Amino acid sequence: MIDDPENDAPAETEDTLDENFAPATSQIGQGVAVIRNVLRNLPASPGVYRMLNAKGEPIYVGKANSLKNRVANYTHPLNLPNRLKRMIAETRSMEVVITHTEVEALLLECNLIKRFMPRYNVLLRDDKSFPYIHLTGDGDFAQLTKHRGATGDSGDFFGPFANAGAVNRTLIALQRAFLLRSCSDSIFSGRTRPCLLYQIKRCSAPCVGRIDKEGYDRLVGDAHAFLKGRTQDVQQRLATEMTERADKRDYEGAAVLRDRIRALTLVQGRQDINVTGLGDADVIAAHLAGGQCSVQVFFFRGGQNWGNRAYFPSHAQELSLAEIVAAFIGQFYANRPAPPLVLVNEIPAESGLLAEALSTAAERKVEIAAPQRGDKKNLVDHALINAREALARRMAEGAAQEKLLQGVADLFDLDAPPQRIEVYDNSHIQGTHAVGGMIVAGPQGFIKAAYRKFTIKDPNTTPGDDFAMMREVLTRRFARALKEDPERSQGTWPDLVLIDGGQGQLTATLQVLGDLGIDDLPVVGVAKGPDRNAGRERFFREGAEPLSLDAKDPVLYYLQRLRDEAHRFAIGAHRAKRAKAITGSPLDEIVGIGAKRKRALLHHFGSARGVAAAGLTDLERVEGISKTVAKKVYDHFHAQG
Repeated sequence: MIDDPENDAPAETEDTLDENFAPATSQIGQGVAVIRNVLRNLPASPGVYRMLNAKGEPIYVGKANSLKNRVANYTHPLNLPNRLKRMIAETRSMEVVITHTEVEALLLECNLIKRFMPRYNVLLRDDKSFPYIHLTGDGDFAQLTKHRGATGDSGDFFGPFANAGAVNRTLIALQRAFLLRSCSDSIFSGRTRPCLLYQIKRCSAPCVGRIDKEGYDRLVGDAHAFLKGRTQDVQQRLATEMTERADKRDYEGAAVLRDRIRALTLVQGRQDINVTGLGDADVIAAHLAGGQCSVQVFFFRGGQNWGNRAYFPSHAQELSLAEIVAAFIGQFYANRPAPPLVLVNEIPAESGLLAEALSTAAERKVEIAAPQRGDKKNLVDHALINAREALARRMAEGAAQEKLLQGVADLFDLDAPPQRIEVYDNSHIQGTHAVGGMIVAGPQGFIKAAYRKFTIKDPNTTPGDDFAMMREVLTRRFARALKEDPERSQGTWPDLVLIDGGQGQLTATLQVLGDLGIDDLPVVGVAKGPDRNAGRERFFREGAEPLSLDAKDPVLYYLQRLRDEAHRFAIGAHRAKRAKAITGSPLDEIVGIGAKRKRALLHHFGSARGVAAAGLTDLERVEGISKTVAKKVYDHFHAQG
């Protein structure tokens, strides 16, 4: 995107190639020929172009105000950086999209970079969506809950929050302050007495009529005002009401209001930095050192600090900080609206165009500014300090990680330090709710976006047979890898496979890989030592004697961390599956029975057991249940009997 060093001016004619350039002349010449062929039919209008390699994969996405002038620069690679020379050498075809304006081209470019992650662009690897607080708008009694994903549902969304911890802490404080329900609609509609949250003063129990709709709506209004930043108004009104109740000797009511005010104070007390009149804004500070970049983003909504997150975009070393910031901002807001104000420590390249594009996407004005003095400058400076420290930690951890990976390579006779390690473990209770887990680690630590869980579903797998479960997990994992990436060129194949278990699990793993025709993956079984003591693990490899390490060896500690992380992930997946089975209703298994019909049936019969025992005529009498649906429900329970 804006990381392109070229402009839209026509390039001068120059057919000489850089003699010092690594790719063979025939390769770069072939790429230039492809580009020239496309150039003949390109218009001098705005648009987006994609360079594709021999496999048809996008390797670079760029935008231009004049496609013809911009793409013409690539036909004369002598003065281009080596990064773009390598890109031209790999180019075997191009795709072009013409747009109405350069702003439209910029928006499309950012979306395509996020989608395809081409290797020669600045890349923001942002795998997680941000959590929001959702105040629902449907129904008589609004629900206050955490939300991830698209914000298209009814109600109001407040955020984003930097992480789940920040939103969870705020939710608990808001429940204490405004006593709004957090339970799902199905639980809310089925309650006959207040739950524990009411007893600990975190809910007003509208489910059983402990508060009327008018009173509950006032609480919702207060919560809405507080989340919009009108904190002083809410607190002053509560303080006035508390004083009035105390004057009337309604000490119990005054104490409730006192607790609510304390909860609001707690929320604000967690805001480390607040700027009066800031409103909604993001603070973005970038620091470049040693060929790496760290970007810190602080989120302010309603003048409140809702946390921060660090990013480390990948980029070519010759790019300037302004180009990196421009690429980061474009991709960061590609799938989320920008706030009215974005504060930066470095004005991004083509900042006017970028601000116009953000304004178009958000459907309101978005300003990008680098403050030079005052409170806003202090915010940016604070974010920059965090960016510098985060990059220093990352570089230090990276050096330590490289040393550990080299130790792993030496221990297991690998050709090079592994760049991707996959660790597998299973979890179940006597064969029930069995789940397999795969975690991934690399030079930058755990790669959580690559974690996978496998529900054990093969009917031929004997419950509780750990070897059979491991065979199923590995068969599914590597059969898919062979199908999706047979040439192992996409970085999805491991350099080392660790299995939680000893010789038996190792044998099962090698059998699976052998059946799939895979005979070149290093596999190690990690068995707990005598009495299952950490520090006395034994490592099993094919054709080698089991080995152990000194209990104080850093490599042993690293391998233990990998094994423990796989264990934690597998147990977490198993517990989630077990909890879902415990809390699930038999009505959930009936196709066509959604939340509304389920609620109607439970209201009428009192429980799922009552629905199961009901006759067909009784089912047909339920409001909202047609004869067809009643027959489906009746057949479901009686067929099981």
